Amino acid sequence: MNVLLLGSGGREHALAWKLAQSPLLTKLYAAPGNPGIAEHAELAELALSDHRAVIDFCLRHSIGFVVIGPEAPLVEGLGDNLRTMGIPVFGPNKAAAQLEGSKGFTKDLCARENIPTAGYVRVESRDGGLAALGDFTLPVVVKADGLAAGKGVTVAMTREEAEEAIRGIFAVPGGSAVIEEFLEGEEASLFVLTDGTTLLPFGSAQDHKRLGESDIGPNTGGMGAYSPAPVLTPELERRAIDTIVRPTVEALARMGTPYSGVLYAGLMLTAEGPKLIEYNARFGDPECQVLMLRFEDDLLELMVATAKSELAGRADPAFSADTALTVVMAANGYPGTPEAGGAIRGIGAAEATGAKVFHAGTRKQGDTLVASGGRVLTVTAQGNSVRAAQAAAYRAVDAIDFATGFCRRDIGWREVAREGAAG
Repeated sequence: MNVLLLGSGGREHALAWKLAQSPLLTKLYAAPGNPGIAEHAELAELALSDHRAVIDFCLRHSIGFVVIGPEAPLVEGLGDNLRTMGIPVFGPNKAAAQLEGSKGFTKDLCARENIPTAGYVRVESRDGGLAALGDFTLPVVVKADGLAAGKGVTVAMTREEAEEAIRGIFAVPGGSAVIEEFLEGEEASLFVLTDGTTLLPFGSAQDHKRLGESDIGPNTGGMGAYSPAPVLTPELERRAIDTIVRPTVEALARMGTPYSGVLYAGLMLTAEGPKLIEYNARFGDPECQVLMLRFEDDLLELMVATAKSELAGRADPAFSADTALTVVMAANGYPGTPEAGGAIRGIGAAEATGAKVFHAGTRKQGDTLVASGGRVLTVTAQGNSVRAAQAAAYRAVDAIDFATGFCRRDIGWREVAREGAAG
């Protein structure tokens, strides 16, 4: 079948790489794509916000299946419009995608269904938010209630930081916020495929959101990740599915808005057990890169089965037992204003080490590959331990010439330390 993949980041490059391996695939198109995705797909210039143009492209090119990579088109209802035209889609409809599009919607659902999560309050004004701060101890978490590309969260250590975050959110007309208690523990990411009824676990990962080493500095879209996350033990994973993910999927089905696609649960592993931090309605970035490197089945076949509500009775997806680890190479200035146009060389040398380099924010300038975004490359490698995967990833990083970029040098540091203590 002909497939259209929507998106242009490292997540979509990883999906394109894996989709291209499917025997079911006739031709892969991608919009808008990037130079890495172009190695696997024919690129099309489509604005993902122009739903009519996307539908017209699908009809003209006999597209049999659409994979929506990023969150914004899902929250805006592109999946609904494609399905209305009879085009199968991997990704939830608009109503179900509110799990990511509205933090307040998700927190209210958790409260109704007794799903373990942080205590919270929704606020609709600056003054209301400032007043509500008095109900929380420090540190406190302030979240913009909407899509923020992974950067709409402030963990405020002081009252002044919290007030500044609230003022920033409500400086924008129509702003809304969620204030939450701070949860103690270690974070992990759990991925589940669901057709609205059946759930299939799809691996775990641990992301590194902070800009600086040892997890300091501002939040980013993610500076690296590894999979699996041993801290999310099989027992904790089952508990998270039973107490968090399954009740969520069942609640959405009862509401008449069944969830179809991948559901990404960001978890805090507290002393009381797993608690939900937030949901994403798509694969994470850069978590998708490490998941795809480990995934050993036919991705397209599994996505089509999800869209057709045919997951019942299937075996769990197969993953390599090895660890995959990815390092984000970002442009100087990120997560503020990134420096654009820096030349990138050495990707071939990096991949000669056995790694896979996924493009995240690149473009061609003549024959030269240059940076065009904040997160530019995700350098991904495997090993039989986190330490081995980390060493392999950084060997590949060191083969790349990207003078106007930087990366963290400690991705996987917690698990490397644990492995060292155990060894």
